Amino acid sequence: MRALAIAATGMTAQQLNLEVIANNIANINTTGFKRARAEFTDLIYQAERAAGVPNRGGENAVPEGVQIGLGVRTAAIRKLHMQGSLTSTANKLDLALSGRGWLQVSGADGETLYTRAGAFNKSAAGQIVTIDGYVVQPAITIPDNASNVVVNESGQVLARIDGEPELQLLGQLTLANFANETGLEPIGGNLYRETEASGAPVVGVAGEAGFATLHQGYLENSNVDPVKEITELISAQRAYEMNSKVIQAADDMFGTVTKGIR
Repeated sequence: MRALAIAATGMTAQQLNLEVIANNIANINTTGFKRARAEFTDLIYQAERAAGVPNRGGENAVPEGVQIGLGVRTAAIRKLHMQGSLTSTANKLDLALSGRGWLQVSGADGETLYTRAGAFNKSAAGQIVTIDGYVVQPAITIPDNASNVVVNESGQVLARIDGEPELQLLGQLTLANFANETGLEPIGGNLYRETEASGAPVVGVAGEAGFATLHQGYLENSNVDPVKEITELISAQRAYEMNSKVIQAADDMFGTVTKGIR
């Protein structure tokens, strides 16, 4: 009985949907987190009667065929790179992006990775690093005798050095854009990796056309909407229950047949 297998694919799909929603809710307070959405597509159809074929020789073609769908499968889990709200902090090295763009960091093996989580700090060597110790690229070192650090909207990092009347330019932060942001591979730790699907990064300066502006002393919140997630959760739960009811009904029908045979 095909209904059992079809409903089973539906239950599997909704279980995965629930896992995606659970991950969204778990990261509701994760800086720079982007919510995900499960995308589904129907499986192939089994043709019991082809459309457009004459029923008998010399007759007109039948207008409709008989095609039975065999269920559903997961097509993709899409990251929705919508802007999150900004929250003011007291840390001079907290940076938030408003608009399109990614901050670049150097991974453990020297690979360039990308993030929207700008909760930065200084390393023992004075370099600007992420909370996991990855060096922000281009690498910028803040001198020990710097009394104040300023990052303007275009990504210039300036500092007031003891004994100097003017702010000194320490370096320029750059941003990366991608033709297909949804093609980036999330690897955890608020980091993403370039893939063939994302395309090569286009590097530019913050504030230029097509690039975000930087805001010092702010962090970008997760773009997870708790009300929407709860709504999606209820919908997934109801869909799972309905698929389980189909399995129960198919089993009851099959039981009726087997009882009749006995």
